[in-house]
Amino acid sequence: MLATKKIRASVSVCAAALCLSQLSGCAQFSYYAQAVHGQFSLLAQARPIASWLDDPSASDKLKSQLRTVKQIRQFAIDELTLPDNGSYRNYAQLQRKFVLWNVVAAPALSLTPKQWCFPVAGCVSYRGYYDQQSAQKYGAQLRSEGYDVQVLGIPAYSTLGWFNDPVMSTFINYPDAELARLIFHELAHQVLYVKDDTDFNESFATSVEEAGAERWLAANGDEHRYQAYRDFEARKTAFLALLLKYRQQLQDTYTSHISDADKLQNKARIFAALQDEYKLLKIKWDGYAGYDRWFAEPLSNAHLALVATYYDLVPGFRALLAQQHSFAQFYVAVAKLAKLPKDERRRQLMALAALPAR
Repeated sequence: MLATKKIRASVSVCAAALCLSQLSGCAQFSYYAQAVHGQFSLLAQARPIASWLDDPSASDKLKSQLRTVKQIRQFAIDELTLPDNGSYRNYAQLQRKFVLWNVVAAPALSLTPKQWCFPVAGCVSYRGYYDQQSAQKYGAQLRSEGYDVQVLGIPAYSTLGWFNDPVMSTFINYPDAELARLIFHELAHQVLYVKDDTDFNESFATSVEEAGAERWLAANGDEHRYQAYRDFEARKTAFLALLLKYRQQLQDTYTSHISDADKLQNKARIFAALQDEYKLLKIKWDGYAGYDRWFAEPLSNAHLALVATYYDLVPGFRALLAQQHSFAQFYVAVAKLAKLPKDERRRQLMALAALPAR
C-alpha cells in the first residue's frame, strides 16, 4: 500500500510538472524536475528507525537521539493529537548540512516578499532548491533584476502528508526540546494547510510547536532539558525582538515621503546598526553563534520579509487554544477559521490576541 501511494504521488507530481512546463517553458520544467528528483532521492535514503537501532555501525549518540525521536513521535500522537502516520518513523543520513535551500526575495525599498505559486502549496513567499548552487544561481538572477535576496539553508520541511517525511541528519542533533518542537511544527502542517496564506499556516504550526514543547517538557523534562530550553527561548525572544525592531525602522523609512536616495541611505544605516547590535547580543550569550548563518549573506529586505510570517498570528492561535479543552477541539476551531476569507481570518486572530489572558 505504501509503495502504491508513493508511485501514485510520483505520477501526480511528474504530471503536474509536465503540464506546467507546457505553460511556463523549460526553466519552470527544470525547477519542478529538480524538486521531484530531490524529494524521491531523500525518500530513497530513508530507513526505518528500528533498522538504525539494530545497525552495529550506527553510533551510540545517533541511537540515543533516535530513541528520543520515537518517544517524541508517540507523544505527538497521544498528547497533541497529531497525525499517526509514517512521518518521522524513518531516518535519512544526508551528505549535506541542509536538506534544501530557500530563496526569498523582496524589492529594494519594500518588505513585501515576492510570491511563487505551485500546484499543491499555492502561493508562498519562498522557492526551495535541493542543490545549494542552483539556489545561489537563482538568487543571483533575482539580484540582477533588482531584488534583495536571501538564500538560506533549511534543516526540515513538510510535504503536507503527501509523503512520509523522514527524520534527517540535518536536525537529529538538536537539543531534545528543539527536536520535539521541530517535529510538532512539521506535523502540524499535516493537520491543516491553507493555500495562499503562509502567515496563517506558519503561525498555526508555531503555536502547536510551542504549546507542544511546553507539554512535552512538563512530562519528560529534567533540569538539564529545562535549562537548555529556557536558554534557547531567551535567545530566540531576544533575536526576534532585534529583528522586529529594525524591521519597523525599515518599514517607517519605506513608507516615508523622503526621496528614494535617502531611503537607500537610511536602509544601509539601519542594517549596519542591526549587525552591530547582534554582535552585542552574542557577547551577552557568551558567544553563542546559532544565528550566525542568518548573517551569511549581506543583510537585505529579504532577511526581514518573513519575520512576521512565523509569529504575527501566534498570540491569536495561543488564545484560541486556551479556549478549547483539547488539541483536537483546537484543530476543529482552526479549521473553521480556515474556511473564512483571508482578511477575516486575520481579523479574528488579532481580536483573540487582544483578549485578556485566561
